[in-house]
Amino acid sequence: MTFGFASSSAASLSATAASAHRVLEPAEWAAAGIPLLRNPREVVSGLHARHCPGPATAVVAVLDHDERLCASASFTRRPAPADGWVFRNALLAQLRRVIPHDLRRRTPVRTAVLLYCREGDARWTEEDGAWMWGLRDACTLHGLRCGAYITLTRDGWQVLGEGRGGRRPSAGSAPEPVALSEAPPRIPRTGGVTSEVLRRAAAR
Repeated sequence: MTFGFASSSAASLSATAASAHRVLEPAEWAAAGIPLLRNPREVVSGLHARHCPGPATAVVAVLDHDERLCASASFTRRPAPADGWVFRNALLAQLRRVIPHDLRRRTPVRTAVLLYCREGDARWTEEDGAWMWGLRDACTLHGLRCGAYITLTRDGWQVLGEGRGGRRPSAGSAPEPVALSEAPPRIPRTGGVTSEVLRRAAAR
């Protein structure tokens, strides 16, 4: 019986084969039941205005059930082969930094979406598949619902798997004066002690 180590070329092939499984094809993504965004352009415009992403920049955002922004973070992808496991770890690190997990809940109440700015056109690439795999896995580990994956190129934006997109904003375009749907100020109910206190404050 002979013992030894695999050659570097064999190890490289093994690593490549392993990373190939950490990619989601468009059909797999479509079959995963990803919830549709009610107003994708508003979400995209808001994230673009907030983070001004350039090429190789990922923006991960957490939305509540009304698609209002709870938290977001952006980071630049390191120049390395596309690997869903690496992307998952990067996304998870950002999520842990900006928002507490929801692992104690039986079902997720918040949704994470990913906007990735890259070169090329809007057609699916293996890099997109790795981001999809990473987003889905990061959401599972953080107790979130996996939401839309959106690419931002010089041609505009595209929600992959849905066929929805637009020309603006695009990679390199100036941010539009549009804010992401945030929680509006609560309107106090009329009547009662609260209403009386507000009336007196306004009269001062």
